[in-house]
Amino acid sequence: MADSIRWFDTVDSTNTQLMKDRESLPDRSVYAALFQTAGRGQKGNRWESRPGENLTFSLLLKPVFLSVADQFILSQIVALGLLDYLKDHGVKASIKWPNDIYAGDRKICGTLIENTLSEGHIAASIAGIGLNLNQKEFDPSIPNPTSLSLETGKTFDVKEELPRLLASIFNYCDRLESPYARNGFDALYLEKLYRRGQWHAFEEMPANDIPTEHRTGRRVEARILGIDNSARLLLEHRDGTLHAYGFKEIKYIL
Repeated sequence: MADSIRWFDTVDSTNTQLMKDRESLPDRSVYAALFQTAGRGQKGNRWESRPGENLTFSLLLKPVFLSVADQFILSQIVALGLLDYLKDHGVKASIKWPNDIYAGDRKICGTLIENTLSEGHIAASIAGIGLNLNQKEFDPSIPNPTSLSLETGKTFDVKEELPRLLASIFNYCDRLESPYARNGFDALYLEKLYRRGQWHAFEEMPANDIPTEHRTGRRVEARILGIDNSARLLLEHRDGTLHAYGFKEIKYIL
């Protein structure tokens, strides 16, 4: 597995570099960096990470047998692999829809998945992953971060941990070609959803291009029931009505 990992001391973004090289690389190739100068999160958000302290890498998958309609499965298997890795280290974590990873009420990992489509199928998928490994101090503007070191009291070797994490993800990749196995991913993902079935406050976000942190919307009390066929989050409001929300259309109140 180590042969498939290319390490950079510094790079702008492993997702950007891997996207450029994707056609010449085999399935399951990995670009990893000790430091990213322009690490990216969901919807253009920036990923903050101290040099050499965390796992920041991108994984190339080429599931050409998957249809465009099935692309959310890739988010599911990456998230489930991350949970298994953390469980192996004694950390119980959950998936904050769509694919952030939380230890308790604190964010330990974020992912950015970018798919390239061709004739109704997925030609390539790049999963950019930022896992807080050893970092203990964070920018005060980040609301609720944690790390594996903070959760366990241990210090980890970045280059030794990456193959272990990849093995957990590849365990699910090995099952992708089986429709029967893929059907089981939905149940596993729903079982691990952060705050599923619990009544909590959420904020409905207006549909515009203003960053979520600068928007205000209507606050509602609701509980998560699951996701629909379009990977939207299904919430039941207190009045019994069911609502489906796309990414950035609903904000968790933490």
